[in-house]
Amino acid sequence: MAAEVVVTGEVTRVELEDAVAVLRLDRPPVNALNLQMQREILAAARWLSDCAEVRAVVIHGGERMFAAGADIKEMAAMSYQEMADASRLLQQSFAAVAEIPCPVIAAITGYALGGGCELALCADLRVVGERAKLGQPEVLLGVIPGLGGSQRLPRLIGPSRAKDLILTGRHVGAQEALAMGLADRVVEDSSVLDEALGLARTFAAGAPLALAAAKRAIDHGLDVDVTTGCEIERLEFSGLFATEDRTLGMESFLADGPGRATFTGR
Repeated sequence: MAAEVVVTGEVTRVELEDAVAVLRLDRPPVNALNLQMQREILAAARWLSDCAEVRAVVIHGGERMFAAGADIKEMAAMSYQEMADASRLLQQSFAAVAEIPCPVIAAITGYALGGGCELALCADLRVVGERAKLGQPEVLLGVIPGLGGSQRLPRLIGPSRAKDLILTGRHVGAQEALAMGLADRVVEDSSVLDEALGLARTFAAGAPLALAAAKRAIDHGLDVDVTTGCEIERLEFSGLFATEDRTLGMESFLADGPGRATFTGR
């Protein structure tokens, strides 16, 4: 089945093929994240969260660029009050991406800087091209990350490494990003989307309710102490015993061994 465009905006679109959705950023030349794109990302993320057909998501900015950051020309003209109001939208749009209840993979080519890096941080995994550059250079503009970077980055790579990137504003290449945990896989630039889609298809063949539960347990557990986190895990774990997928998975394991079940998402 060919990919079907299921959500269309002015600067984004969502394509769906065999339970794998691709959220494409399309604002040449560098996918600068203006308010219009943020609104469309929010709408797309909500649609992806509500669509039962979607079992994995890839975010891709194209062969040459993921997203070079916020639209500085638009931002420079904004007053304090305008940004105080707009910042709610900025936070909501990326939070909606982080809360998509299935695996999300950022397929990163070119630059993922500022808001582009923050969008990548909302994904569960990051596949990075060998010539890509990532970073949070906001301090060089006299501001700080405003779309979750100061919170998601230290949770991912640790506070000291996050402070290194945020306080200096420096960019890191793919291999350094891999070493610090900002990238999960590094591949040739031309293979980034294919690698991300391969991962997404693997997730899409899995148990969607279990994957969603695992994602919630990890994400919510990061915000609490370990005892509370284990209680979150216990509730998610035991809740899956009310699902058809749990029955199918265990029956398949007993009959045929691991990895052979076909899950229904019920």
